[in-house]
Amino acid sequence: MVDLRKLDDVTARLGDVVLDPAGWPSFMDEVCAAVGATGAAMLQSDIRTEDIPRTESITDYFSKTYFPCNLHLTDVRAARGVPRLLAGADVITDADLFGSEAEMLRDPLYASLGEFGLKWFAAVGFRAGSALWGLTIQRSPKEGMFDTDEVKALSTLSARLTEAATLSTIVGRSAISGITNALDLIQIAAIAVGRFGAVIGMNSQAEACLGHDLVIRNNRLTLHDRQAHADLSRLIDQLRHTSDLLTLPSAPIVMRRIDKRPIVIQMQPVPPAARSPFLGARAILLIRDLESNATFDQNLLVATFELTPAQARLAAILARGGSVEDAAQATGISTATARNHLKAIFQKTGTHRQAELVALLHLVK
Repeated sequence: MVDLRKLDDVTARLGDVVLDPAGWPSFMDEVCAAVGATGAAMLQSDIRTEDIPRTESITDYFSKTYFPCNLHLTDVRAARGVPRLLAGADVITDADLFGSEAEMLRDPLYASLGEFGLKWFAAVGFRAGSALWGLTIQRSPKEGMFDTDEVKALSTLSARLTEAATLSTIVGRSAISGITNALDLIQIAAIAVGRFGAVIGMNSQAEACLGHDLVIRNNRLTLHDRQAHADLSRLIDQLRHTSDLLTLPSAPIVMRRIDKRPIVIQMQPVPPAARSPFLGARAILLIRDLESNATFDQNLLVATFELTPAQARLAAILARGGSVEDAAQATGISTATARNHLKAIFQKTGTHRQAELVALLHLVK
């Protein structure tokens, strides 16, 4: 069932997905058409997350059963197949994993595949740096199991996929580096992180921010302020469970310090070129140290948000890290009046929390 000419044509276009990682599902669709299969997905040998590149034809299986039922944690194909790929096999199939079809169908994973009209499997192993990946190709009962000649044809993909994954990682790193370096030029500290919070890169402005209150420990950003660190951990946890196709959480984190103004951290998505599934870059943390840049033009705040002069004075104090009580004392008004001003400021600026207001005001300085 494998069309060798089609397969050669598909692999010749791997350069396109190196430059645009969003093209992996389309590439896998073409592979499936060339080898007579229903769908495909790319899985890492030791870490499998819901945002894996996959064809639309098998998305229901992954989104409704494979991940929700935790089959990714007990996948027999990984348990029995990964050692064979590590030992040097380019391709594995069901015949490599089971002694008989009856044994195969007793496995819970294969029972679940049957509910979606799927049955037979092959995985092409390839490398992305030190990580082992598999292009898993799924066939229906009618399409049949992969025979020896088809496995031989699929094995030609292994080296080409390794080349593409390696280049894709390099391109992604270059894109991340370009972004953080550009932010360096306008004096914005930036740290790129992956889905699990690991630091992928940072610029010199970010390095200058590191110290007692902000530390890289075990290749992860650690904040001295417990509340801020808990907020950062929640954001990272959301990264872990949020698809690349969805909007990232955007609420800023305010890290308070003793005898210093706060540090504000805001999360931004990485650009498409940096979204290589093999690099895993997921977000860029923008870090603003209010101690080093705390001047606010109150007239600009009045003009931009239609604040009254009193509201602008209060907003400027809050943006420099002061509390509502501090602002009330500095402006000679009661705390109750200051809180009323803050409510009006929230309404005029479209914010709901003080942390959001601080982040917004720093954008219009």
